[in-house]
Amino acid sequence: MRSFEVSKDQAGKHVIRAAILEFPVLTAGQLQKALKHKDIRIDGKKVSSDVVVELGQKVEVWLPDGVFEKEEKKAAPIKDAYKIVAETDDLLIVNKSQGIPVHGGKGVGKENLIDIVRKDTRNPNMDLCHRIDMNTGGIVMMAKNKAALEDAITLFKDDLLIKRYRCLVLGVPDEGETVICEDDAIMKEVSAFLEKAGSGVYVHDLKQEGDLPITSRYRVMNVYKGKGPDGSDVADIEVELVTGRMHQIRAQFAHMGYPIVGDGNYGRNKVNTFFRSREGGKVRYQQLFATTLLLRKIPRNNRHFALSGRRFQIEPRYDVKL
Repeated sequence: MRSFEVSKDQAGKHVIRAAILEFPVLTAGQLQKALKHKDIRIDGKKVSSDVVVELGQKVEVWLPDGVFEKEEKKAAPIKDAYKIVAETDDLLIVNKSQGIPVHGGKGVGKENLIDIVRKDTRNPNMDLCHRIDMNTGGIVMMAKNKAALEDAITLFKDDLLIKRYRCLVLGVPDEGETVICEDDAIMKEVSAFLEKAGSGVYVHDLKQEGDLPITSRYRVMNVYKGKGPDGSDVADIEVELVTGRMHQIRAQFAHMGYPIVGDGNYGRNKVNTFFRSREGGKVRYQQLFATTLLLRKIPRNNRHFALSGRRFQIEPRYDVKL
């Protein structure tokens, strides 16, 4: 058995989601079965439905210790956490594996990217210039010292760095206005409004109070005809972030009707369970990778000036049998 007190981040969420935030080694399926057998208690009372929890409530998950221990052993340590893409005197650019958080914190386990890199490089001053989700793989930029970090953050603030992602989505999107990008790539541009809600977001077509505007650009790289449920198509798309909001790509494309394969938050369970990994098991992670960093013209007073016009790129490592 494991228990926890509902935090501010967990308050207002359904008990299954709150429990996953607390114990990320567990799955929604395990917790749904626990509810069915009344093996979850809230303030000592057994519950059988996915009710909303409130701040300060005590949640007990009455699963065998072996379940937690078995899953914890599977989750850590993480091998091959990253591969080096490029390095300068001030920066380290790596390709992060899926399933590892970029930094430590409650509910993410002991293994995290920045701690591993600090240990590997013997540089306690190494720091993250930006973040990507735990279950998103791909490019992460790190600075080797404080001055390098400050100038790298300036690149993001001054819109001198373009970030692109690759993902597998159900269906083939065609919405949006055609635009020509910085490197002459032709993409479609789509906009909406994003509402933050705890650890997740909602996307609206019309602005509501407190919403933030979001804009993404995309192009279809490949189409896998009839490879989805009921003979639907699957598309491999490249997405460029014009705005960089929380969960923007995942939430926006799901809202448009093109959920990312393997996305447990904004995707569809029916879709996710249909696909199989290359090894034949279930698809463990959302099929989303940060694949490209494009640097615009950098001012000479920025220590990363020599990277002006550079492109850093990797190939996505999709784990779906198509």
